[in-house]
Amino acid sequence: MDVDPTDGDPKALRRGDFPVLRELPTRWSDDDAYGHVNNVVHYAMFDSAVNGWLIDATGTDIRRLPAIGLVVETRCRYFAELRFPDVVTAGLGLERLGRSSVVYRLALFGPRGEAPAAAGRFVHVYVDRESRRPVPVPDRIRAALRQLESTVEEV
Repeated sequence: MDVDPTDGDPKALRRGDFPVLRELPTRWSDDDAYGHVNNVVHYAMFDSAVNGWLIDATGTDIRRLPAIGLVVETRCRYFAELRFPDVVTAGLGLERLGRSSVVYRLALFGPRGEAPAAAGRFVHVYVDRESRRPVPVPDRIRAALRQLESTVEEV
């Protein structure tokens, strides 16, 4: 069964629930007119956390692989405000690993407290760089994803 950690009680997630933690500094321009990090920035942080980790974990520039991961779904639930100049910690885990897709579970933690400021998911579907047709998750990516396997369903 495919379990979405943003359903149920995602507020219960803690940093320790994630095999990978990545620090992401906020920028002056991230704050909006209401004095907090704008909602769209959360998605950019998810994107930066996932792809930055993939580059580090595979030791390669993933943009140059013959198969690339395209985002087909994102989701975010917001619980607390983040503000510049906070350094945000992104928690990265693996929810599901399929033949051609990867579902990441994510959370953003502010510098104060253990509860997440936001929780979400991010889905990559791997496609051939040229044809844009689905292909299996590349072996190099799949091997890196093994580091995130604390609670994963593989199909």
